Amino acid sequence: MYSSDLTRQLQNLTTDLLKETGLSGSSVSPDHINKLRQVLQFHEYRYYVLNDPLIADQEYDLLYKRLEKAEKDQPELVRADSPTQRVGNSLNSQFVTVSHLVPMLSLDNSYNAEDLIDFDRKARELTNLDEIEYCIEPKFDGASISLIYENDQLVRAATRGDGVEGEEITNNIRQIRSIPLSADFSSAGIQQVEIRGEVIMSKQSFNRYNELLATRNLSPLANPRNAASGSLRMKDPKDVAERGLDAFLYHISFYTKASGSPEVRKSEELLATHSGNLSLLWQLGFRSPEREKRVVKGIQGVIDYCLSFEAGRDDLPYEIDGMVIKVNDLHLQEQMGMTSHHPRWAIAFKFKARQATTKLRSVEFQVGRTGAITPVAKLDPVYLGGVTVSSISIHNEEYIKEKDLKIGDTVLIERAGDVIPQIVKSQSELRDGTEQSILFPKQCPVCNSELFKEEGEAVWRCINIECEAQVVEKMIHFVSKDAMDIKSFGEANVRKFYEMGLLKDIPGIYTLDFEKIGQLEGFGKKSLDNLTVAIEASKQQPLHRLVYGLGIRFVGETTAKTLANAVEHLLDFKNKTEEELQQLEDVGTKVAKSIHQFFSNEQNIHMLEHLEQLGLELKNKKKEIGESGSLQGQTFLFTGTLNQMKRSEAEALAEQHGGQIVSGVSKNLNYLVVGEDAGSKLEKAKKINTIKIITEAEFLELIATQ
Repeated sequence: MYSSDLTRQLQNLTTDLLKETGLSGSSVSPDHINKLRQVLQFHEYRYYVLNDPLIADQEYDLLYKRLEKAEKDQPELVRADSPTQRVGNSLNSQFVTVSHLVPMLSLDNSYNAEDLIDFDRKARELTNLDEIEYCIEPKFDGASISLIYENDQLVRAATRGDGVEGEEITNNIRQIRSIPLSADFSSAGIQQVEIRGEVIMSKQSFNRYNELLATRNLSPLANPRNAASGSLRMKDPKDVAERGLDAFLYHISFYTKASGSPEVRKSEELLATHSGNLSLLWQLGFRSPEREKRVVKGIQGVIDYCLSFEAGRDDLPYEIDGMVIKVNDLHLQEQMGMTSHHPRWAIAFKFKARQATTKLRSVEFQVGRTGAITPVAKLDPVYLGGVTVSSISIHNEEYIKEKDLKIGDTVLIERAGDVIPQIVKSQSELRDGTEQSILFPKQCPVCNSELFKEEGEAVWRCINIECEAQVVEKMIHFVSKDAMDIKSFGEANVRKFYEMGLLKDIPGIYTLDFEKIGQLEGFGKKSLDNLTVAIEASKQQPLHRLVYGLGIRFVGETTAKTLANAVEHLLDFKNKTEEELQQLEDVGTKVAKSIHQFFSNEQNIHMLEHLEQLGLELKNKKKEIGESGSLQGQTFLFTGTLNQMKRSEAEALAEQHGGQIVSGVSKNLNYLVVGEDAGSKLEKAKKINTIKIITEAEFLELIATQ
């Protein structure tokens, strides 16, 4: 971005400006203000992008204050890309949803060399080439963003959101000093451009900010990734600026040429490859992974570089969780295309799980909504793969015995896939005799009822359905998104209302005392209205959501739909035997027994009758409508990636026309609808002659023609 000659000129200009004294804001000329802006932008680049400052912080602050004073005295000379315009005073009362110019797709993942070899095989088949050139770069562990520049100015920034739409966060992104407010895209003949990147928090900034929080007697942040992600939606941009965020920009997703602009040959060459895109972004002042990238031919070079980078990951100043491999030629990328989920020309290579040692200090026993007792190991906090780990589930009594765990042990832990922490082993050779055996309770730690373990199972359970812990967990499940989807409720409110005596069971959700809730802190009129509307709307949820929301053991979302479609009224299950239940799709002996036990319990029946009295729908209205549907009596299963709709939308469409969704391939399946990258279900279906295998387009045609 800055040649050696230009760097010397700007450094000399900086020296001259620092020597000046006696200038008042009103006497500063427009040319002088432009010089101040120019040198400040240069030193921001040296500090935040190159990490190689040429002046002291105090000298930068002096020049910044001079510019700030001059612009205050002559506001007509203020420009949007001035360094003083990063931090605004206005609070973001809301974040508007905006559409990306090009969808932000996820990446397919790989975890070993074999996955990469398979990716290369598919790439060569799609391109008819014997060898492909790849560009490799770090996979940053932060929060994805999309930036739009028009006529060289940053005009919009957005979160990834669902990949199609995100939230507009321009004010907050302006606080990140490694993101230029203006960039000379016009020199490359570009008028409008959308670029993608990752907001991160360096290890140094993370530690510094946690030290600041400690001085304020506030809890520390858990890890850099969450710190970066949470910062993007903070209401006050000044709070964002305080966190010292950084950003890597690594992809040009879309651009339009400036009208009448000359063809810039060098830029045209850079825009033809992904590695060239990274070089162009670097030259324009962005912190792209230009220094970390590697361009190689053939997959073996890719594997070698990924493994060497993984070996040195701990020496980096920021967290990464893998490498990204992309076909370098953009024309080939276009030829290979993409699924609705991920591009076929890119893949993420995820690093192996991180490991660390720490002390196991105690074990707490938690009670879930089905009464399962789960032991949780409490550890000395240890920083592992970007997360501070202090608690780990140790599953059940047999797991404790198998791992030979004792309180006081030094244990080796890891994050599987850099996500779920688990104990690998205890280091028994380090024991000094003070360690204590972990005693599994015989009574429920919440209600003191005797625990029970079914033959063949490893889990101890509390079978007291009035156990306080189970009651609360069942209510949390009932209001959750995949069940009754009562927005504005959530776990925190369930626990708060329960502890205050305002809520004691599931029917109580529909008899809440809103007058008392309105007196609580944080429940203004708008919050109360939203909660009231959400609770009332949940009464109209389809029957299968209510079935799933009841939390019957072994009954997931698919089985809940099977049950809902099997009866005209939910209480019809009172009269069904286990043998009759087993005739239903995907309902085996264990599931049938659990369903039968639930509907044989008088307390559960009373609860359902109460819910119906409160206005909830226990009749299967969809069954009544579906009797005349074009797909009535037909079963469907969807596999692979669909292009025109989400799988859940396709399932809902089939049900809307009377079809039934099943969870697996069997002789009872009529139609297997196959999307891209279909796997084992397709192979299994090919072996059963009665199953009709159709595409997404044929499925839609089936609905339209019947």
